Amino acid sequence: MSENSQRRIVIGDVHGHYEGLMTLLAAIAPASNDQLYFLGDLIDRGPQSAQVVNFVKNNNYPCLLGNHEQMLLNVLTNGSASTPAMQAWLYSGGQATIASYQEATIPQEHIDWFTTLPTYLDLGDVWLTHAGVDPLMPLNKQTAEQFCWIREEFHGIEKPFFPDKLIIVGHTITFTLPGVSPGQLAQGKGWLDIDTGAYHPRSGWLTALDVTNNLVYQANVFKKRVRSLPLAEATVIIDPSEIKGARRNQQRA
Repeated sequence: MSENSQRRIVIGDVHGHYEGLMTLLAAIAPASNDQLYFLGDLIDRGPQSAQVVNFVKNNNYPCLLGNHEQMLLNVLTNGSASTPAMQAWLYSGGQATIASYQEATIPQEHIDWFTTLPTYLDLGDVWLTHAGVDPLMPLNKQTAEQFCWIREEFHGIEKPFFPDKLIIVGHTITFTLPGVSPGQLAQGKGWLDIDTGAYHPRSGWLTALDVTNNLVYQANVFKKRVRSLPLAEATVIIDPSEIKGARRNQQRA
């Protein structure tokens, strides 16, 4: 790769692990003309959500709305500060987010910034969203409910949603999919999942994908390790029938 080539780099769910993100970026060593994109879920679970949000916001990096940002907004701005909504967010890591801010107060500028986050970004040959798309719905009918939350219906898709675009997502930790080990990426019909579970004790791997060069960068937030490897070596191909089979088994349980 020449020094003048511009890279497009997509970063998976950070979940408050600011130090891990800094370690990952040090390994990537982005140049001034590289383009960095974040798939959402900057916050919750990890200890430094405030620092992560400050970093991404202050550097004007494009970032998508994740389900964790949406949960925060539902509690703080959409009139859903009911006990169930608040408890659901706190249970999902919101308490760590609150604790990461001075005086446990999330500043209005951060809340306002969350409201501006898009639910998807079309980069031409790749299409970024947090969770996926509903394969049975027209794109213009889909909302944050699909883009931020969908799982099995998307992963079990039998043909690509876009004929000419790869959908890159986070949201679902890859090792929860059939045959995938902690740290590995997962790829299906027209999609690639790069959320390797940075916060999860079984993994700790925070992942970035250099789309331009098909190269994966990873930092382990617990073991302080970094590594890079070709996308093909880091990825497990998912059979849609295995997703549907796993879903049927869960329904029977």
